[in-house]
This record gives sequence, C-alpha cells and structure tokens, in this order.
Amino acid sequence: MKKKPEFRFAFPEDTGKILFFIKNLARYEKLEDEVVATEELLREWIFEKKKAEVLFALEDGKEVGFALFFYNFSTFLGRAGIYLEDLFVLPEYRGRGYGKGLLRELARIAVKQRCGRLEWSCLDWNRPSIEFYLSLHAQPMKGWTVYRLTGNSLKNMAGSDEEEMQ
Repeated sequence: MKKKPEFRFAFPEDTGKILFFIKNLARYEKLEDEVVATEELLREWIFEKKKAEVLFALEDGKEVGFALFFYNFSTFLGRAGIYLEDLFVLPEYRGRGYGKGLLRELARIAVKQRCGRLEWSCLDWNRPSIEFYLSLHAQPMKGWTVYRLTGNSLKNMAGSDEEEMQ
C-alpha cells in the first residue's frame, strides 16, 4: 500500500535545507548562475520579515520536496491569492505523488483562507512540468507576459521621480 505523503512548514533552522532545494531547482532549470540567495538572506526574508512560507514534502521524516509561496492580491476578485514561487521534488522521489501533494496542500491552504486563486509560472521549455500541471486541470494564462525589473533597472526606476516630472 502506498504511503500518504506527509508535509510540514519550514522553521528557521531549516534555512540550509531551503537553500539546498533552491540550488537544486536552479540546476534543473539551468539557472544556477542566478542564485545569489544565502542562508542569511532567506532567514531574514522568510522567517524574520515573514514575506514567504515554505512547505516541505516528507518521506520517512526526510525532506524530499519543497514549495515556497507567498500571498498576492487580486483587485478583480477582491481577495488574496497564493503565488507559488518554487516547487521542486528531488529527482529520485518524483512520480510518487509529492509534487501533486504539495500543490494539494497549497490548494487546501488557499481554500481554508478563502483565497481566490493559486497561481505560478513555468518555463516554456519545461514540458514535463507543463504536462503535469495540465493533468491537474491548471490553465495557462494565454495573452499574459511576465515583466520584471531587477538590479540596475529596478534601482533606476526607483530613482526616476525627477524624470517623470519633466
């Protein structure tokens, strides 16, 4: 008989595990060069400033997957939603229901807190994940493109008040 997946929220002492999962996800996505997060930064932003939460999937007490999420807000729905920033299951534990279980747990949290939606992004080339999400009846957002300001572009935008006035 298949064991029911177990889940738990992360604690500050799990910061090293969170970074481990982030680095493994980045390796899978071929984005290792972009990881600048440190344990200190994660501890500050997740646990001290409480800007995100982490849920672990467990097998026999061992963390085998994680989901990092935070709350956003839909003005159209007039309520909060959950944005899933990262979902990753270690390769040797895939196909055992941990990814689906993490999404189910997030859906339960969203429903319990009366959130209007659960959403996330997926890289266009990641066919295995896309197929997985479609199998769960998740809908791609056609006609929407994600835009981002980071680094110097973000700093330049933050200091652009005088430019706007002219």
